[in-house]
Amino acid sequence: MSENKKEKTDDAPFVLPPLEFSSLVLPFFSQGLILLGQIEEGKEKKEDNNLDLAKRLIELLDLLKEKTKGNLQTDEEQFIDASLHQLKLVYMEKANIIKL
Repeated sequence: MSENKKEKTDDAPFVLPPLEFSSLVLPFFSQGLILLGQIEEGKEKKEDNNLDLAKRLIELLDLLKEKTKGNLQTDEEQFIDASLHQLKLVYMEKANIIKL
């Protein structure tokens, strides 16, 4: 192989996700799950939970829900409600507020 040839790394084109309400909610939801130790970030699973930052993300989603009240479609409202419900349950379990 000649030195001038580049090795193929990834031919998949970068595709932007659709511009939807879920695109606002999903990053907060995913980061919350990472902070609560529910999903892995990168190759290593984080064992230490950052409850304060997770709580702040939940509060931000609650604020987003309140500020968009009456302007969401049914599926958008269900998505943010379900995201908040799951994050709050995990948070309460990790904070020893409830036992699941």
